[in-house]
Amino acid sequence: MISVNQVSFSVKGRSLVENIRFQATTGELWAIVGANGAGKSTLMKLLTREHTPDSGTIDFLGKDLKNYKLKELAQLRAVLAQQNNISLSFTVREIVMMGRYPFYDASPDKHDHRIAELCLEKTGMAAFGNRLFPTLSGGEQQRVQLARTLAQIWEVKGGYLFLDEPTTGMDLLHQYETFQLAKEMTIKGFGVIAVVHDLNLALQYADKVLMMKDGKALSAGTPETVLTEGNIKDAFGLSVRIIQPESTPFPVIVPDTAYKNNVENINSL
Repeated sequence: MISVNQVSFSVKGRSLVENIRFQATTGELWAIVGANGAGKSTLMKLLTREHTPDSGTIDFLGKDLKNYKLKELAQLRAVLAQQNNISLSFTVREIVMMGRYPFYDASPDKHDHRIAELCLEKTGMAAFGNRLFPTLSGGEQQRVQLARTLAQIWEVKGGYLFLDEPTTGMDLLHQYETFQLAKEMTIKGFGVIAVVHDLNLALQYADKVLMMKDGKALSAGTPETVLTEGNIKDAFGLSVRIIQPESTPFPVIVPDTAYKNNVENINSL
């Protein structure tokens, strides 16, 4: 379990995160949503100990996050950052093998290589193993980094996966495949916390949602209770409609103007 207890963080007197509180357990996919500048990525950096809270505590698996040694932490959770700039000519396979660093001393064994290959297959990048990382498209690079992240926690019982806008640069197909894979990880007993840009992906895949505004928690709970028309208007300044198409088992969020135009077009037929 991750327990975030009244966490606040500021830079040069400017509050970026203020009094955030929530609990996330394994087997859940938490989506952190909010407008640009809401504090989502800052909160993610606090959860992964890239930043240290000014006040409040973060308990990770029953222990204060700040009391972990870095290697110990690396063996319990993996992080996919929003941007992963690598200019050196590593191959795709070498990048993914970096996820296994916390688990061996001198060199990886056959077991480490098997995990890396499996994670490449899971992300659809197995055929790219010998390609140089800088030659890939942005979306392909992000899928390789996802494979690296998976390789790091693949065998960690009760491990956590932190994803900061994991679908950056990906096309529509791979966006959905990424969240389907994240959902599969929760079914296997992992915990997943993701900063999510697309509210419809959050509505479809998340078990819980934390909506932020101006560094504060606007709402937290199930997608149905958090991703409401009123909350979205408050957080994003956009009027939306939440509709339930007959052809899908889940509701869809659409801008209010698009909904009205569609209704008008149907009525004019």
